[in-house]
Amino acid sequence: MNNVRNHFMKIIILGFVILSACSNSSEDSVHNSNPKPNNQSDENESKTGNKTENTESNDQSEQSDSSAAESTDSKPTDEMTKDEYLEKLNEMEEADRNAKSKTTMRELEEQEKERYQKWDAELNEIYGVLQKQLSTEQMDQLREEQRQWMINRDKTAKDSSLKYKGGSTETLEYVATQATVTRERCYELVAHYMK
Repeated sequence: MNNVRNHFMKIIILGFVILSACSNSSEDSVHNSNPKPNNQSDENESKTGNKTENTESNDQSEQSDSSAAESTDSKPTDEMTKDEYLEKLNEMEEADRNAKSKTTMRELEEQEKERYQKWDAELNEIYGVLQKQLSTEQMDQLREEQRQWMINRDKTAKDSSLKYKGGSTETLEYVATQATVTRERCYELVAHYMK
């Protein structure tokens, strides 16, 4: 009975994750004209401890739409205040919650990949703003922290997906967890580092 209840709860939670993962494609994208640093280093670099000037994302192939407040659309992101950035993140999260959920497993996976790419792009943007705001010493510390965070993000996603190992939701759970952890990291960077 507990097994059935646990499985049922996982399905319900997955449904909520999927609902929150949807992005609202009807709103305009916010793009930064400056190149954005990537936030994922090569796995081999992480294991060997090689230092790089910025983190690189191997899994981000394209920008995904993101929503933002009209008040922040006209203001360059590097000129936004911490409160304005938090408002932008809240609106992105709200758009995720209000987006229409897909129905097939393939569509759900694609939807989660888009959500992950959207939050990953936002994380890159935030990281770029912080590079301009923080001292060299602070940035070096953040860069190392970010490398560790990426390792933990992928481990958390893998651990979460292993609950469904061999099942049709294993991949979906992996990418949904990556998206959620990346969204949380966006909030964390803005709250703790942005001026």
